[in-house]
Amino acid sequence: MSDPWEKDLSCAEKCSNCDAELSQRDQRILSVYTHEPICMNCKRQEEKRPDYEDVSKGMIAQCIEDTGRPYGDPRGYCFYHFCPYKC
Repeated sequence: MSDPWEKDLSCAEKCSNCDAELSQRDQRILSVYTHEPICMNCKRQEEKRPDYEDVSKGMIAQCIEDTGRPYGDPRGYCFYHFCPYKC
């Protein structure tokens, strides 16, 4: 792993939103709002927010601009806002 966000995501021991403990077997994902690792329960709550679609689109555009990689590239930061990951 070469980027700091990769270490933060893959090794997060707590959800940055609700402080739930995350074991190595638990999936985690980046929040489109805070870009911090969150648990899947918090991700489901995030997806229910009325502005989620607009915030997601804005995050994708900014991420592509920052990294030069499409959001579907598993080597890119954008990917982990939408695809869960385990340690």
